[in-house]
Amino acid sequence: MSIDALGEAAASPSASPGGTPSAPAPPQMKRPRRWRRDLAALLFLLPALVLFGVFSWWPILRSLLLSVQYNNLVDPPKWVGLENFVHVFADPMLLTAVANTVKFGALSVLIGFPLPLLLAIIMFELRRLGGVFRVLVYIPVIIPPVVSVLLWKFFYDPDNGLFNTVLGAFGLGPILWLQTQATALPSLVVLIVWAGAGSTVLLFLAALSGVAPELYEAAEVDGASIWRRVWHVTLPQLRGIMLILLLLQIIGTLQIFTEPYVMTDGGPENSTVTILMLIYRAAFLNGDFGYATALSVLLAIALGIVSAVYLRLTRSWSKN
Repeated sequence: MSIDALGEAAASPSASPGGTPSAPAPPQMKRPRRWRRDLAALLFLLPALVLFGVFSWWPILRSLLLSVQYNNLVDPPKWVGLENFVHVFADPMLLTAVANTVKFGALSVLIGFPLPLLLAIIMFELRRLGGVFRVLVYIPVIIPPVVSVLLWKFFYDPDNGLFNTVLGAFGLGPILWLQTQATALPSLVVLIVWAGAGSTVLLFLAALSGVAPELYEAAEVDGASIWRRVWHVTLPQLRGIMLILLLLQIIGTLQIFTEPYVMTDGGPENSTVTILMLIYRAAFLNGDFGYATALSVLLAIALGIVSAVYLRLTRSWSKN
């Protein structure tokens, strides 16, 4: 056999080194091109993107445009530039509303964050009655907000309210819960904590159920008390969910509106006026939607800054 014949035999796919014919290689399946896969994924995401854009991003862009206009939704809008923002900072009620909102947020976080955590740990340890306590704790969440506010308004009634009736049985009171500046804001904070604690407790309980039982067993073998187990096992395992819930609670309490609007309407003497109440009054009572939108934009920027600073400060702690 010549050299050329040997080369052809070696190059032939049907010939083996021993000269015996081999089976032809199976045809390779063509992989879909990358752009086709990306296009298919985009088509699946398109309905969600359209809905998100229409109901989320478009209102944001529309709000930015409205904040630089004078618009009462009746007459044609008029371009005013930054005059709405100047009007906001010149409003004498702004500092009062900001101070009240910060007080609401601080008191709600100081009381409303550790209390659900404590309740969740207690219910987690009391395994037999845990289901009953979960139902009792979650009942305030299923009550409509306005209904719960009106219910507590009756409790705070200075004449026939539940709290003053109980105090009167012990020869105390009556206390003007919502009629004095000293007690109006703390009374609303108690309502806010009561209404929102149920959801937070359930989230903490869900996180506790994911803690490895071996950690508690090892702690019990070492003779650790319940408080040492909580401090050295429970709290470190809940670190991530605690950081998230704390941030969400800060953002939520800084946007409080329903409770002071229904119970006190900002009184007495503007001691419970919040930023969202200023926005409501400007838009729906005064018809100045440009001012209301400008204040809304400033509130959104402030919440964004607070969130960024919070995430920056807790970044290293969350990784440990």
